[in-house]
Amino acid sequence: MKRIVSISLGSSKRNHAVEFEIAGMQYSVERIGTDGDLRKMVGMISELDGKVDAFGLGGMDLYVYAGNRRYTLREAKNVVRAAQQTPIVDGSGLKNTLERSVIRYLKKNTDILANRPRVLMMSGVDRFGMAGALVEADCALTCGDLIFVIGIPLPLRSLKALEIAARVLAPIVCQLPFSMLYPTGKKQEENKPKYPKLFADADIVAGDFHFIRRYMPKDMKGKIIITNTTTADDVNLLREIGVKTLITTTPELRGRSFGTNVMEALLVAVSGKKQELSPQEYSDLLIELEFKPRIATLN
Repeated sequence: MKRIVSISLGSSKRNHAVEFEIAGMQYSVERIGTDGDLRKMVGMISELDGKVDAFGLGGMDLYVYAGNRRYTLREAKNVVRAAQQTPIVDGSGLKNTLERSVIRYLKKNTDILANRPRVLMMSGVDRFGMAGALVEADCALTCGDLIFVIGIPLPLRSLKALEIAARVLAPIVCQLPFSMLYPTGKKQEENKPKYPKLFADADIVAGDFHFIRRYMPKDMKGKIIITNTTTADDVNLLREIGVKTLITTTPELRGRSFGTNVMEALLVAVSGKKQELSPQEYSDLLIELEFKPRIATLN
């Protein structure tokens, strides 16, 4: 049996483990949260290095993208050095392949993206592939990178504006502690609504679920959410606050959808290679395994 482990900077309350079969091979997939403890995260990676088939780097990004530029986060780079033998991926490879294809799938097979919907993307540099595909699908895109990540009250209304902002700020921001940029540990369980008008004006809210959960208002009636990792409790919460439709870009495995880092690590293990795959290799595997988004009507 091949073993995939996601070591996450996030809450341990979201831990989950499943076993399943793909292409005749048994896989064990486990997500382990360290409640924001970077030292514990590095220690667990070191301890399991060489004993598992692939690591997912959870709760933090190693890379963010804008245009054709890739920016590396200093703190995450230090974490991944703990894996000397086992390949470790942060999900960015799938964000630029799977998530693009999910948006194209929605455009072709549903009416969710019809009539130029207004989309609030929580962070475009975190999911530049999805952001680009939404623009290609003729959505009216607003990126909240400056608002939700940095705290500057300025929405970005185009990919060009996002790219310009990233060129100026990313080299500085990537040097900051990750906890200043993204909800980690117990912060992932807290809701502190921020700029509710941006949510109210949007037909669709897209991006990382922890960003959405932390900053969304109490009333999300009629909204569509396109995101990644959701547990059964998350789905119940979204139903209670009125969300109409939930779309997860990664498939459901035993009652929840895993993060892109987990699914990317799974693809690396399936491939049998000991390194991050190329975009074409990810795309080919996704077609072979027939990954499709989960679309759930909540209200």
